[in-house]
Amino acid sequence: MQDTLLLGSEGIKKTILHGGTGEIPKFITGAKVTFHFRTQLCDDDRTVIDDSKVVGTPMEIVIGNMFKLDIWETLLSSMRIGEVAEFWCDTTHTGVYPLVSKSMRRIAEGKDPVDWHIHTCGMANMFAYHSLGYDDLDELMKEPKPLYFVLELLKVQQPSEYNRESWALSDEERLKVVPVLHGQGNKLYKQGRYQEATQKYKEAVICIKNVQTKCLLRMEEYYEVIEHTSDIINQHPGVVKAFYLRGKAHMEVWNEAEARQDFGRVLDLDPGMKKAVKKDLAVLNMRMEEKNQEDRDKYKGMF
Repeated sequence: MQDTLLLGSEGIKKTILHGGTGEIPKFITGAKVTFHFRTQLCDDDRTVIDDSKVVGTPMEIVIGNMFKLDIWETLLSSMRIGEVAEFWCDTTHTGVYPLVSKSMRRIAEGKDPVDWHIHTCGMANMFAYHSLGYDDLDELMKEPKPLYFVLELLKVQQPSEYNRESWALSDEERLKVVPVLHGQGNKLYKQGRYQEATQKYKEAVICIKNVQTKCLLRMEEYYEVIEHTSDIINQHPGVVKAFYLRGKAHMEVWNEAEARQDFGRVLDLDPGMKKAVKKDLAVLNMRMEEKNQEDRDKYKGMF
């Protein structure tokens, strides 16, 4: 076994359990990565939370496609094909894991990962939804902890090496393909191939709906984090991890003032978090500037 610190990433330690082969693959945007994972607590028993091998299906993610647990992209990009490695990650990287785990478990059970949206939607979730539906995940959400991720890299396919289904496309790519599909549908319609034309139109509509739904789900999932961490803060006002996670969630839903307030509280409680908070504030500043520029461009010339 080989212990290393993952260069350029704080709060991560890597142990290679089994060496891989060849060079480290290119993890470019759009590359599809197939791997097995096991998630464990950092207790004496190394309690297993999730294990893809038990489920029987490896995990697949597309680099740059805004997978909620983006730290996995960082971990995988340090690995070779066939390599098995154990990564210790502190709570700055694992805070949203319970939400990711909930979705993966429900998919494995053949259920809709977000079926609670049928009953409550929008801002109502902030007040109506208090449980993830799994006791161990609720506990982990209330008290974020460092986690071990044991990853086995099986395959990396470049964008040109696999047939990219709609789930593997970025939002920008989905929107770009809509007029192409519409044009193909029009051409087929003029040729009298009505069934094939209808299929193209349906694909275009699905792409649009996927973008809309994905954006909505992201927002509501972050509001779910805000709700959970607010409950923790109300009961335990000194839990710095809760303030940090809530600040990051506020940042994702453009709540600038609330994010800055929570990050400020983090520094009050734990000055040792200064470097991590400084990095998050830099991201917040960049995003707010981008949003403000978009607003200026949108309303330019209206008045």
